[in-house]
Amino acid sequence: MLKILLVDDHEVVRLGIKALLSNYPEYEVVTEAGTADDAVSKALEYQPDVVIMDIRLPGKSGIDATKEIMDELPDTKIIMLTSFAEDDLLFDAINAGAYGYILKQIGSDDLISALDAIGRGEALLDPALTQKVFKRVREASRKATDEAFATLSDQELRILSLISEGKTNKQIAADIFLSEKTVRNYVSSILSKLNLRTRSEAAAYAVKHSVEDHLPKE
Repeated sequence: MLKILLVDDHEVVRLGIKALLSNYPEYEVVTEAGTADDAVSKALEYQPDVVIMDIRLPGKSGIDATKEIMDELPDTKIIMLTSFAEDDLLFDAINAGAYGYILKQIGSDDLISALDAIGRGEALLDPALTQKVFKRVREASRKATDEAFATLSDQELRILSLISEGKTNKQIAADIFLSEKTVRNYVSSILSKLNLRTRSEAAAYAVKHSVEDHLPKE
């Protein structure tokens, strides 16, 4: 049996969810809370398996409560329940340690399915929000890659690409028509800007961040 803590500042919502769950013997609502502070206090007292947490609470938010609960009870599974499909709230909830994020508009069967999934240890995300997650992940990945080479000049990018191919300074100098000393200076600058120590580290960095995709157009 899963012990559940219900957190919502609207008593009607809590009563509705509690009435629904009373039809399922595998779930037991052990206590309720209407504020973030009360939620943390009740969580520590009852140590529920699952917390159904409203994001928008008076005073501190459900996300604040989630952080505090996860700090003390890391094995507790928290489902964020909200009326708002807001990107920032979604990612704040995930970063706070929530296992699930579902909208209040879901049907009763969907809520039970969500609890079943949480009980199996599965992370849960409302289908309406899945694309938002993937979009944010892709954007973060692109941003990280772009920033990886932001401090390098076009020439330094070319030289870094050649380093990743395993070429020596002498070979690079011949390829781009510079003196070997000039190439050596460029290599030192690249290592300094990227906070790397060796050519091998630079080569690995270049491959990891797909330097070829950032080379200047000829």
